[in-house]
Amino acid sequence: MRRRQFVAVALAGALAATAAGCGETANTRARDKGTGAAATVLNIGMPNGPQTENHNPFLTTSAASSLGYKWQMYEPLMMWNPVKPADPFRPWLATKAQWTPDYRSVTVTVRDNATWSDGKPVTAADVAFTYNLVKANEALNLAATPYTSISASGNQVTIGFATPQFVNQQKILAQVPIVPQHIWSTIKEPTTDTNKNPVGSGAFTLKSFTPQTTTLTLRESGYWQEPPKVKELRYTSYTDNNGQTTALTNGESEWSFVFIPNVKTVFVGKDPAHHQVWAPPVLGIHGLYVNTTRKPFDNPALRRAMNMVINRDDIFQQASSGYFHPVVTSVTGLPTPAGDPFVAAEYKGQQHRVDVAGAKQVLTGAGFRFSGDKLLDPSGKPVTLTLTDPAGWSDYQTSLEIVKDNLATIGITAAVDKANQEAWSRNVEEGKFDATFRWTNGGATPYDIYQTVMDGRVLKPIGKASPAGNFGRFDSPQATAALTAYANATDDAARTAALATLQKIFVEQTPMIPVGADNVGAAYNTKNWVGWPDDANPYGAGQPTQPNAADVVQRLRPAGS
Repeated sequence: MRRRQFVAVALAGALAATAAGCGETANTRARDKGTGAAATVLNIGMPNGPQTENHNPFLTTSAASSLGYKWQMYEPLMMWNPVKPADPFRPWLATKAQWTPDYRSVTVTVRDNATWSDGKPVTAADVAFTYNLVKANEALNLAATPYTSISASGNQVTIGFATPQFVNQQKILAQVPIVPQHIWSTIKEPTTDTNKNPVGSGAFTLKSFTPQTTTLTLRESGYWQEPPKVKELRYTSYTDNNGQTTALTNGESEWSFVFIPNVKTVFVGKDPAHHQVWAPPVLGIHGLYVNTTRKPFDNPALRRAMNMVINRDDIFQQASSGYFHPVVTSVTGLPTPAGDPFVAAEYKGQQHRVDVAGAKQVLTGAGFRFSGDKLLDPSGKPVTLTLTDPAGWSDYQTSLEIVKDNLATIGITAAVDKANQEAWSRNVEEGKFDATFRWTNGGATPYDIYQTVMDGRVLKPIGKASPAGNFGRFDSPQATAALTAYANATDDAARTAALATLQKIFVEQTPMIPVGADNVGAAYNTKNWVGWPDDANPYGAGQPTQPNAADVVQRLRPAGS
């Protein structure tokens, strides 16, 4: 999911009061009556407000996507673990996926024992139809994948692409929900249809929908693997962050992805034996984008010095409640452990540390000088800048205040602008800012991180929007060439060389200052259900809106069973 679409709602909602239920559920009623019956219902929540009925699995705006229940009804071909992105994909609706050496084609073998919830068999024709549907409708092709030919033969489907897709394998195989041809071929407008009667290959079917709660029930028969122990999934969409947090605390909600300020006291401390949070870092980061076209910030030495004084630990503890965005310690900007397999040999073991004295040496060596406690650029002008982020994003505002204080230690005078969200988004895309906290894209390799920050192919002049990235207008033909080489490489040696070049540029020229990692974790309750992913068994994303959610439910068992 897109991180800010959620956090903006959650943090803005945290300012409002909300009513919460008493916490009684089907599971607690059975337990309190002393029947000894095992849990059968799993209560899932998100702080996304009232929903409009829409079960279209392709649309990011649908209730099915917003709450995540589409992945319990519709399944991808393979399962990919974003927590351990270098691990092999695991078979799901497909038993195998074989790429050509140039990654311009993949052949998948569709399992022969899957059925749709209406009893009809899942076939290779259904899979080919799904990808052709995505290819034919730009609004459904969320990754802008350059599909060419798509064909089925027997139980295999071969999908061709106009360019190598090594860096996009997970988007193609693990993030496209497969739909039945006999249903969707009759839908006239697949980009807008609300799919009122969903038919999928997953373990669950739709039972009921209201703007507040969507209920799914376990299929009676025909699921291709052992059915989950969970018999019913209840997705409640709470008004805001406060409502979701309260529901988690009192047991009304058992699973969510939500930012909880002061989480140890507010949630975990209320029931340490059962209330858990898990926020594993993935290959997507947050940090300070610096506008490299504005003097003196076009000087890499100044950007390196800024990086050397920004206290990532303080930001983690104060802005991220000590858990939500794990600290990025590697100088390469890659999170641990997700990025560890990709760190170039030159930088293995090299970690960021605050070094004010060292930063001052870097500055004076590059022609900057100090006048009292003020930093002057080589032309003699005081170094000042404005740090900006939307007013409602309190975690980022806290981060900016910390950065402001950190920069003062090397004589930089910073002001914090609490921007209007719409204006901020426009100004960042158009390059009309000094510095801003923002996220990168994420994926199965570091490519998406570095592409967001350094790709010259999306470089635009100031005033022209660049929604695809390079918001700091970093102009490095060498970085662009390395990104192209990495994406087009046909062997590991070429990819390793390109990635080493990207990391060297990132470290030495500091086009963006990394601070924290994205996470795909969860807050959950182990009182009724066990088997959740955690540090001891990080088998997949914990977030209930991710494709891995189906695998999580598959692995859950009633507590005490």
